[in-house]
Amino acid sequence: MAIEPDRQFEFAGPLEGWQTLTGKWAVEDVSGAVRGKALVQRATENSFNVIVAPGGPYADVDVSVRLKPISGREDASGGIVFRFSEGRYYLIRANALEDNFRLYYVDPKSFFTFITGGRYEITGVDTKAPALGAWHTLRIAAQGDRIEGWLNGRRLIEYRDKRYSAGRIGLWTKADSVTAFDSLVVHPI
Repeated sequence: MAIEPDRQFEFAGPLEGWQTLTGKWAVEDVSGAVRGKALVQRATENSFNVIVAPGGPYADVDVSVRLKPISGREDASGGIVFRFSEGRYYLIRANALEDNFRLYYVDPKSFFTFITGGRYEITGVDTKAPALGAWHTLRIAAQGDRIEGWLNGRRLIEYRDKRYSAGRIGLWTKADSVTAFDSLVVHPI
């Protein structure tokens, strides 16, 4: 399989090729965005909001994105979806209302979907929460069964899991989170 070239999404124009699963995603003017615009998710009534980027599938990949949690009372989070296939995926997320950084796997077809929405925590760490209204950088590197996660340049998660081996990349929010995303970079390894 040939390795795809790096993909960079600056969100300065229309969302061509993107697949919205849930949520209200749109390119908007956002202060501090690299080109003055960012992808913003504004739906507040869903359990989870997911949009999947064009390209892929990717097996081994390094992905980074800038995120700005704008508001939320129940949740103010954002995350990177990776190895998305047939509705299942991994998720790494940061939440401005909690002092933690988490790695999950999501399987909506699981027996316990009615309790958890199909989301299961694999691992996480306690850390200073990303500040509401400020830009932060999330990054994941998935190579084979090794998954690493960074928040603002600090590697906080290193875990091995071979549940999902390849899939597409996407972005995620939860509940009433209104979150902006900018400078998504997908680097196949």
